[in-house]
Amino acid sequence: MESAKFAGLRQPPPDSGTSMYELVERLYPLCRSITGDGVRQTLQIVSQSIPLEIHEVPTGTPVYDWTIPREWNIRDAYIADSTGRRLVDFGRSSLHVVSYSVPVRARLSLQDLRPRLHVHPQHADWVPYRTSYYNESWGFCLSQNQLAELRDEEYEVVIDASLEPGSLTYGEFVVPGAGPKEVLFFTHICHPALCNDNLSGIAVLSHLAKCLVGTAPRYTYRFVFAPGTIGSIAWLARNEGRLDRIEHGLVVALVGDRGGFTYKRTRSGEARIDKVVEHVLRHGRESWEVQAFSPYGYDERQFGSPGLRLPVGRLTRTPNGAYPEYHSSADDLALVTAEKLDASLATCLAIVSVLEGDQCLVNTSPNGEPQLGRRGLYRKVGGHHASDNREMALLWVLNQADGSRTLLDIADRAGLSFWDVAAAASDLWECGLLKTHDGERLRAAARGGA
Repeated sequence: MESAKFAGLRQPPPDSGTSMYELVERLYPLCRSITGDGVRQTLQIVSQSIPLEIHEVPTGTPVYDWTIPREWNIRDAYIADSTGRRLVDFGRSSLHVVSYSVPVRARLSLQDLRPRLHVHPQHADWVPYRTSYYNESWGFCLSQNQLAELRDEEYEVVIDASLEPGSLTYGEFVVPGAGPKEVLFFTHICHPALCNDNLSGIAVLSHLAKCLVGTAPRYTYRFVFAPGTIGSIAWLARNEGRLDRIEHGLVVALVGDRGGFTYKRTRSGEARIDKVVEHVLRHGRESWEVQAFSPYGYDERQFGSPGLRLPVGRLTRTPNGAYPEYHSSADDLALVTAEKLDASLATCLAIVSVLEGDQCLVNTSPNGEPQLGRRGLYRKVGGHHASDNREMALLWVLNQADGSRTLLDIADRAGLSFWDVAAAASDLWECGLLKTHDGERLRAAARGGA
């Protein structure tokens, strides 16, 4: 019956972790920023898995208090010594150039060049990630070890880039549901050669979307792949008339490292998505923690701005700024693993499973406890692996199913997993002991242990 529809989605398809890691590998060399061809190339590659709708927002377009900036593209950049040897080379890593650097072609002494050079403050062999989006400037990033090799001589400095009218690019993919209400998944796509931040988010959400294709969910699932801050603001401004459809939302980023999960609550801290994610993490297999909302971080702060107040939380593993490799060349392919990408996808699928299966039900025999033995439910309980949990789940559902509490509410009060409670509800439904207010069939609730 329909209660089993989303059960299989709780486990990613075989080899998903390997597939996601391979996508990270493929995207890693591209130079991304908040605009430009690197973003387009990234979205084109993602479109090979899910057919993204690509949107272009022209330079100069007002989006709330912001304006879409000029488009930045870079072809080459380097610092060469007097012999022509490239000591800092964009061809080796896109991190070597401050993102959005204006074009430069000059010969400079080390003294004049030094203020334009950025190094990592703690690690001598790491290259930092720096940007200059809204303040026209230029610069190079290099390791402290590279800086130490620069001698007091004249250097050729080249940044072969363009900053011209163009557009901001973002991608969108929709899995249509039975009703108009939407679940929004967002991830940022503006970082260059950084794997955990945020190729991991791109990989997990593209695979999550692919898993949902053809499932006929009750919610519509909208996936947005956009540059950070300016991208989410542009999307919000262009979709203001439909924002009331968003019932739940999640920003997903930094989900490939070896750390446990961190969930950052919505602006209210009391949205349904807060309860859903925290339940999934509580009944998962990894360590986890919860952060209160703050107006600093990723794009959850745009969705949670006071004029919009959308119920959008944020799921990461180790959060931004909390791991040493953050915003540096050490956020490379060695930092993320196929195993952790796979576990992150499984967690997102579990969140979808709860969203799809949660509902209010009503006990059709509420005066005293109904006789379960003659309906074969005790026999069914005895056949389950976690028989104690299933028996308690049956009793909890019968006691609490008065139309005022959802299955998730019951699970949290009972201290049981949503999936044990949902499976018990499915058994009771099949015996005629549960109904809905409007006669709908029991919605997709996953069977099996958490």
